[in-house]
Amino acid sequence: MQTLHILTYNIHKGFSQFNKKRISLHELRDRLQSVEPDLVFLQECVGFHARLAERHANWPTSPQYEFLAEQVWQDFAYGRNAVVDDAHHGNAILSKFPILRWDNEDVSMHRLERRGLLHCEIDVPGWSQPLHAINVHLGLLKVWREKQLVALVNRIERLVPHDAPLIIAGDFNDWTRRASHGLIRALDVSEVFETYGRGPARSFPAMLPVLRLDRIYVRGFRVKLAHVHRGVHWARISDHAALSALLSRD
Repeated sequence: MQTLHILTYNIHKGFSQFNKKRISLHELRDRLQSVEPDLVFLQECVGFHARLAERHANWPTSPQYEFLAEQVWQDFAYGRNAVVDDAHHGNAILSKFPILRWDNEDVSMHRLERRGLLHCEIDVPGWSQPLHAINVHLGLLKVWREKQLVALVNRIERLVPHDAPLIIAGDFNDWTRRASHGLIRALDVSEVFETYGRGPARSFPAMLPVLRLDRIYVRGFRVKLAHVHRGVHWARISDHAALSALLSRD
């Protein structure tokens, strides 16, 4: 394989942007399957929620990441971040290729806002090295994000060979582009929408995106296509727009 199709999406715990009582998971699964990405980076993905399962008749019996993967993405990893007595959610990666190993590093800055870096090594057919894929959802406060970015850089410098293919994707909660400048300098990565267009994509709110919160950074790839999935149908699923990119190996 010389090309890789990826998508990142904050799925709002499976609920519609406009109706907190309307589950959007079934429509989300259809949308993901219609796009057909090789890798899916999900944020705010629920692993378990007893009260919601009791309240909604169409709540999946399996974790959201398993329900969404459904025979299309043969492998998946889930990083449980926010945990309460009867529920937990976090980041997930769905993959059409084997995930060789994965780890979820806790980068929480406050007990009320739990965050993690979900790091997977993926065996892509024909590639001499595993793909390193890191799914992030950074904090709401600038000072928290700065510390979490330092943790991200340190992890990559420690564990990812510089010549290995690398993708960092997710919800950076960063509308100032500070994250882009810092990551590009520290890691020699590029942001796919900056490469393909005029800057990071506008991704929030989904119906009429204004803020540039979601990003895809890569190293060892060329960007062939970058796309924001917006419009009424997508906006019914989550409060964020989904971002996708078609990448080819350098």
